[in-house]
Amino acid sequence: MDAEALLGARRIFVPANGLTFEVFEAGEGERLALLLHGFPETAVMWRHLVAPLVAKGYRVWAVNQRGYGATSRPKGRKHYSLSALTGDVAGLIDASGAKSVTLISHDWGGLVAWVAAIRRLRPLERLVFINIPHPLCFWQTFWRSPRQRWKSFYIALFQIPALPDWLLSVGRGYLTAALIRNAAPRPGAICDDAKDIYRDNAASPGAMTAMLNWYRRALWDVIAARDALDARVEAPTLIVWGLRDVALDRDCLEGTERYVANLRIERLPGVSHFSPEDAPEKLATLIDDFL
Repeated sequence: MDAEALLGARRIFVPANGLTFEVFEAGEGERLALLLHGFPETAVMWRHLVAPLVAKGYRVWAVNQRGYGATSRPKGRKHYSLSALTGDVAGLIDASGAKSVTLISHDWGGLVAWVAAIRRLRPLERLVFINIPHPLCFWQTFWRSPRQRWKSFYIALFQIPALPDWLLSVGRGYLTAALIRNAAPRPGAICDDAKDIYRDNAASPGAMTAMLNWYRRALWDVIAARDALDARVEAPTLIVWGLRDVALDRDCLEGTERYVANLRIERLPGVSHFSPEDAPEKLATLIDDFL
């Protein structure tokens, strides 16, 4: 089964911010739900959420972000700066022509969404973050918590040139699929069709290097821009957090209310980092109630 069938959406190509984005669109109208995936998945991770959002009256754009899928894959880490990634979000919103926009995001997509919201690049109606903390809360937890530093050790490994790129792409992305499967241990959480798409994406020429360049460039931009991030998010915000997250500790949620004016946090016991696949019904219910 291909991505269109899994998502229940039609594939379109959208020019924005100087690139061409592979977008899976469902529904219609001027209320846009823009879905931003994380590493190392693709837009297919949203397959359980598209139909509920359409039923809620949204036009849904599930985007393969810069470097993923059939979206443009510029070479060189300079093209994966924080300003480039947030510029993609702004460009996609402009290209949509929508009158109101809700960002729904996970992992790296969430970090980009946080910064886009903090810097008020475009007006946003609502924000949903899934297992990704406010950037300042993450850094505060990182420096005070040995447990979070241990969980983040893989980031240092990703800075090694070439080796992680090869390891995560060899064997048609075998280790990439294993990484996702082991972090979302519920049997059947990742169906074979989705797993195949993740593996094919990881094995595509240049894809894994592009995906890792988010860590090799944009992450350091976030660190350098901490002063610019110390601003209050005004849009109503929902954070959904699977408490069995292997990469991010629950302590990363502490202090979020200092940076978000209208905040709701929902914690999911027994659910992994990959909540949209590990607990799709719970997540859809929480988002439906919030929207």
